[in-house]
Amino acid sequence: MAQVTVEQLAETVGASVDRLLTQMKEAGLPHSDAEQDVSEEDKQTLLAYLKRSHGESTDAPKRITLKRKTLSTLRSSGSSGKKTVAVEVRKKRTYVKRDPEELKALAEEEASTGVDTEELVEEVTAEPAVVEETVAEVTAEPEPEPEPEPEPEPEETEEDLKNLDPEVLRQRAAARRKKKEAEEVAAREAALAARKAEQERKDAEAAAAKAKEKTQDAAAKRPKRLHDAPSPTREADRRKPARGRLGRNAPAGRGKQRGHNLSLSDLDSAESGVGRRRGGRKRMKATHEEHSKHGFEMPTATITYEVELGDAISVGELAQAMSVKSGEVIKELMKLGVMATINQMIDQDTATLVVEEIGHKVKVVSEEVLEDALEETLAQHEGTAEPRAPVVTVMGHVDHGKTSLLDYIRKSHVASGEAGGITQHIGAYHVETDAGMISFLDTPGHAAFTAMRARGAKSTDLVILVVAADDGVMPQTEEAVQHARAAEVPLIVAVNKIDKEGADPDRVKNELAAKDVIPEDWGGDTQFISVSAHTGEGIPELLDAVLLQAELLELQAPRDIPAQGIVIESRLDKGRGSVASLLVQSGTLRQGDIVLAGLEYGRVRAMLDENGQPIKEAGPSIPVEILGLNGTPDAGDQFAAMESERKARELAEYRQEKSRDSKIQRQQAAKLDNMFESMAAGERKVLNIVVKADVRGSLEAIQSALLDLGNDEVKVNIVSGGVGGIAETDVTLSMTSNAVIFGFNVRADNAAKRLVEAEGVDLRYYNVIYDLIDDVKQALSGMLAPELREEIVGIAEVRDVFRSPKFGQIAGCMVVEGTVYRSKPIRVLRDNVVIYEGELESLRRFKDDANEVRNGTECGIGVKNYTDVKVGDLIEVYEVKEISRSL
Repeated sequence: MAQVTVEQLAETVGASVDRLLTQMKEAGLPHSDAEQDVSEEDKQTLLAYLKRSHGESTDAPKRITLKRKTLSTLRSSGSSGKKTVAVEVRKKRTYVKRDPEELKALAEEEASTGVDTEELVEEVTAEPAVVEETVAEVTAEPEPEPEPEPEPEPEETEEDLKNLDPEVLRQRAAARRKKKEAEEVAAREAALAARKAEQERKDAEAAAAKAKEKTQDAAAKRPKRLHDAPSPTREADRRKPARGRLGRNAPAGRGKQRGHNLSLSDLDSAESGVGRRRGGRKRMKATHEEHSKHGFEMPTATITYEVELGDAISVGELAQAMSVKSGEVIKELMKLGVMATINQMIDQDTATLVVEEIGHKVKVVSEEVLEDALEETLAQHEGTAEPRAPVVTVMGHVDHGKTSLLDYIRKSHVASGEAGGITQHIGAYHVETDAGMISFLDTPGHAAFTAMRARGAKSTDLVILVVAADDGVMPQTEEAVQHARAAEVPLIVAVNKIDKEGADPDRVKNELAAKDVIPEDWGGDTQFISVSAHTGEGIPELLDAVLLQAELLELQAPRDIPAQGIVIESRLDKGRGSVASLLVQSGTLRQGDIVLAGLEYGRVRAMLDENGQPIKEAGPSIPVEILGLNGTPDAGDQFAAMESERKARELAEYRQEKSRDSKIQRQQAAKLDNMFESMAAGERKVLNIVVKADVRGSLEAIQSALLDLGNDEVKVNIVSGGVGGIAETDVTLSMTSNAVIFGFNVRADNAAKRLVEAEGVDLRYYNVIYDLIDDVKQALSGMLAPELREEIVGIAEVRDVFRSPKFGQIAGCMVVEGTVYRSKPIRVLRDNVVIYEGELESLRRFKDDANEVRNGTECGIGVKNYTDVKVGDLIEVYEVKEISRSL
């Protein structure tokens, strides 16, 4: 027999090429390609493997006969009386396995008729492979002799039925109904069984008569194929009556009732769920076993997962990573003493313990993948370093002349525009001098702006410390020195207001020297310049000192790379949207660039300088304002120009999600930490506040200052804080939380005003930060419980005791100190020990009642509900005063 290819063999046996190659590989054959030839020996090797895999032994019987016999009894009732019919159904099927010699002879015979003998052929038997016999015997058994009927019970009269219990009547009626229903069901079942037995007999006869004819038809239409042992599953399916086909009057013996022997293709079909159509085509037909088989199989071996853990992970995500239920993770956490919900975030150490306890491996990964990629991208842009202008931060105490000093340098009037002449946020400017350009950052001097001053010190090259010559070193002056040292930036001291009377620059030097700020002329390294922001005296020397110090620092930055820098300030403008003030530290920022700033991103739609004039680009050390971000970034956030908007959005969303998760973690930790403290402290009065400010820096300063207020009895709770005008939603939130609304340099819109007036919400506007803080401090002070203080107003000494028929014992007293009042509480002291507290029942001067008796006067005192007054006792009169408290 000629060779065939793997593909031809697969088509012949009705299996896919991949499946056949897999089976050949498992059988030890070297075939790996569909075009390779398959010899007769290879076929025999494959056939032997398939027989072994299906459990066929070499000494298997060649003929198997299966018999089945069923017995049933029918009872029917007709006009001739009751009959009992015994039905016996016998079935017999014979499976024949042919010898290879017979197959070969049969193949040669078929070759002479024109069938292609070079392909595998299906075994065809000359006699019916399955002989099915069905014999139905119907035996009419004689009617059994009727049993003697019991004597009929006496019929119950209508009167007897009326006397019976209604419950008995109902039971009798139910019994009659059940008996009738049982008889009907038995009759239906008997008829159905008879019809079924008759139909099975007819099917068996038709199958036996047409078996040979159908086998020959199959041999003529299909190539002959290798045979295999019969499948018990398919045999069981063939034995089942095809009820649906009988209902449609389908011809008997079709489909699985066909009487050919099982072959290799049948096994493949049964395993893959593919049946055989007429004409050799395939159809999807699952066997009964496959229908009843469940789709999920329990794994035989334990699966160990490698769980990737970052800094924090939720309980649900951890359970999903280990392919376990969340309850298992929560149970392990409870064993560790951690009470968590499915959405709660847990730290890396706790998650590691849970993973190892369940039996999986831990792989610690860095969640900063996007951030690391950003740093690598920014590090690749080296550029060419060029000299740049110095960035100078002006710091100092409130009202020491910082902004006025910058005004003179810039020849403008910034201070006149500030509320109360006090800087409320960081201002950024750059000026051109004869020696070069200088960029200035003006920071607030108020105590609330500590964070802003620290941020200004970190984003600068030099710090100018302004100290008033007539005021000396103040608390914010010391704080500015600390910030400058923490940022490791040089310090230049500008002693301002030297033109005022009482100015003493040497006092400033002495006080700063005590803080380890030593002047150069005293052997230190700090330049002290005496200036006057009013007259301009010393300003040129100050600028020369700044440029000299900058030259020593050799400041450089590349210009030919994407811009990077820091966010100085941000605010929400009603007409322009989000406005961010940026300080470019390296590179060049151009209009149209994609900018990522903290948690926000966007395209630079417009770029303005500090005077509000539009510009197209800004290089290092230049402060600018940009429009186009999708939100207001926090002051102090780093910004960078990105390659694409997609990367900027991904990083911004990642940072927002991380910030949200960390916030949830902090809140949960705070709840757990403060639980017992709150229970012990009892009820604590809270002042709820909604804050809206003009810029981020001011909002941050206000929130920080307000949260520092309060004590164990009262505290401030900031319900919401934001940048921009007061909207209707802010008023609604304050109504829900019973909060006060504070607007700092912002106003409410019309809808919010109407809601405030209608609901009576407390709305207050401020433009100076310490006014806001003072009002909140007063409000908290008013919430404090007053202090109760006792004050002794008079003392009377008992000189004698009299008895009155109306009042009982009356103490004759002499007022030795202060004044004794009738309406105030008293204490009775004996040997300076309090033995009774109560009130006066009567106070008389001679025979007249008196409301008060002064020092040095005798009187009669009756103590209510007290009769143990003795000579020498002291009666002390006092009053309780409420003293208001303050923070």
